Amino acid sequence: MNQQPAGPLPSDAPQADPAALRIDLYVLLATLLANPPSAETIRALAELTALPGVPAPMSEALEGLKRAADATDVLSVNREYHALFIGMGRSELMPYASWYRDRMLMATPLARLRSDLAVLDLRRRDNIFEPEDHAAALLECMMLIIAESDAADPHQAEFFTAHLDPWLGRFFEDLSQAPSAGFYRSVGRLGVRFLEMEQHLLTTHAPINKE
Repeated sequence: MNQQPAGPLPSDAPQADPAALRIDLYVLLATLLANPPSAETIRALAELTALPGVPAPMSEALEGLKRAADATDVLSVNREYHALFIGMGRSELMPYASWYRDRMLMATPLARLRSDLAVLDLRRRDNIFEPEDHAAALLECMMLIIAESDAADPHQAEFFTAHLDPWLGRFFEDLSQAPSAGFYRSVGRLGVRFLEMEQHLLTTHAPINKE
């Protein structure tokens, strides 16, 4: 990964676009939590390059992800993913909002989420069988909301505050320290730093449902 140069940048040097960076990071984290990365994805991560303008904590976390990708392979990360996330009652972590917030699956947070998704006209794809409060699904929802709005749009802060902020940071902290994690520790650290950045950016706290 290329870090930000020490000297002044030329005025025409490409800079990281904040909205595009946010979308890319939501997509990246959602992809890595939805399924174990393919060999092609691991190779791409091992060649990550950060544009100037990426905040230092995020750049450092991305550098850690790059090093972790360079040190793993598809079989190792597959075993790691299954140990961390696959198997009810047998996996090391439960990446669901209902579990982190109520210590039950398919609980009140999922019902509230489904109501808010209906307001936003977001629906689960037919080929997806995980509950909507899976971490990957929530990250993807945020990406879709950002892609159709800007940071001043209240829907971004409303959705983040209602459905990600109360638990996802704790999940990423747990992932960054999970005994079975190797590559995925770097994913957890990236998630922690990214959630901190999003908390700083999104300051609106009104509910999605106005009724």
